[in-house]
Amino acid sequence: MYPSSFEYYRAESVREAAKLLKQHPGAKLLAGGHSIIPLLKLRQTEVSALIDIGRIADLRAINGGMIGACCTYAQVAAAGGLPAALTEAASHVGDPAVRARGTIGGGVAHADPASDLPTVLLALNAKFHISKGRAARVVPAIKFFTGLYETALKEGELLVGIEVDAEARGTGSAYAKLENPASRYAMVGAAASVTIANGVCTAASVAVGGLTTHAWRSKRVASALLETALDAESISKAAKRIVRELPDDLLGDIHASVEYRRAMSQVFVERAVMAAAARAKK
Repeated sequence: MYPSSFEYYRAESVREAAKLLKQHPGAKLLAGGHSIIPLLKLRQTEVSALIDIGRIADLRAINGGMIGACCTYAQVAAAGGLPAALTEAASHVGDPAVRARGTIGGGVAHADPASDLPTVLLALNAKFHISKGRAARVVPAIKFFTGLYETALKEGELLVGIEVDAEARGTGSAYAKLENPASRYAMVGAAASVTIANGVCTAASVAVGGLTTHAWRSKRVASALLETALDAESISKAAKRIVRELPDDLLGDIHASVEYRRAMSQVFVERAVMAAAARAKK
């Protein structure tokens, strides 16, 4: 099937992209194209124009903990100095062709409930830098993902970068997922970040995705990890709390039922926390 007709523009700067968005109501941004192009070809969405931002140099760079929105998954996976959970998750997105072309900004802006990066960025307390030409704002991850394919991005805004903190000594993070063997999307995904000082956990953040409309953070599991030695027993005990915290409207499909995903949530939360704790103890 062929998409409906639309105009195509290539923006040379963030300001130009914002101007084009304003001039063309109903326009969408194009970066790697892995989200918008299939929707257009299936006519599940229509646009008045596609604004290509994939060649804006400022959006394609990683500077410390600031990741440009047009950086590919392959770039993120290979970057040094980023949290382990982030590089780990990026290295398992799709296949090599997807990782070479797909962008981190496009992925999180699309907010597919089965994608990996939203879960990880939520656990890492990432900050999303958003621009509307001259105006700019920063949205914390906890407020960025709002629903099924929905984010805090407003009409005419661009996600220009994602900021994550470097992992200090004593902090470790990890991502674990039950993946669909065909698409490698997460049927259940779990990300964890923990900090250990004087032999006990002093900070913990745990997020899950793939089984709800959008990634969300578990307060019960994180609180149960605090002041523990993060040994196998305490982690297993804390992970069990995720089942009681899950909402009623879990996602289920032909690949994994609601009941199966609910059961696996505990398993993969435990795996993510165990891996994060092992890294924190090094």
